[in-house]
Amino acid sequence: MDIVVKGRKTEVPERFRKHVAEKLKLEKIQKLDGKVISLDVEVSKEHNPRQADRSDRVEITLHSRGPVIRAEAAAADPYAALDLATGKLEARLRKQHEKRFNRRGNGRLSAAEVPDVVPGVAQLNANGATAAEEAAEAAATTTTTMVGSLEVQGEGPLVVREKTHVAAPMTLDQALYEMELVGHDFYLFVDSDTKEPSVVYRRHAYDYGVIHLRTDPFAGSEAGGAGGALGG
Repeated sequence: MDIVVKGRKTEVPERFRKHVAEKLKLEKIQKLDGKVISLDVEVSKEHNPRQADRSDRVEITLHSRGPVIRAEAAAADPYAALDLATGKLEARLRKQHEKRFNRRGNGRLSAAEVPDVVPGVAQLNANGATAAEEAAEAAATTTTTMVGSLEVQGEGPLVVREKTHVAAPMTLDQALYEMELVGHDFYLFVDSDTKEPSVVYRRHAYDYGVIHLRTDPFAGSEAGGAGGALGG
């Protein structure tokens, strides 16, 4: 397993790189997740004097054959931030390990394990088309022009960032679990019961909300839609 340490708008001293290798104990991480491929550690610095107590930020990203796990923390110095981020990473790894163990004990599979058991299942979207077919259809119907260094698809708006993720359908409980692993406030998934796209999101305290999209060919003429705020 490789550990890559990099700085964003800041220099990373060799002493800190060695400390990262000592702090992130590979044996302990691999014991919790034997499918780990690499660890990325990014260090950044906030130069605003008002944020001196949180001026150094460390983000750890773990890549494996399962879901990507991230943990980040900020403190007055990079060493303290690394300690906090490492603690969060280990907690999420431990939670994932216990969840996987419990599911295997009940004969259930996690969403990340489905492609290993059923080849090709993760390559299908909600409509039953492969990712390649979906991309080809989109390319045939969308014109792209360049405006400076940016691409404009169709008549707009400007698309400055786009990501495509391939994933198997999952339950609401699994989606909540995956959202906690990556540390985000929302998570997009395909509901295994309805086969429709859905979004689960964090509301207040430990409350969560979920938005389901139901395909309706006549919905285009109606006002509103799924573009509202998540906090409702």
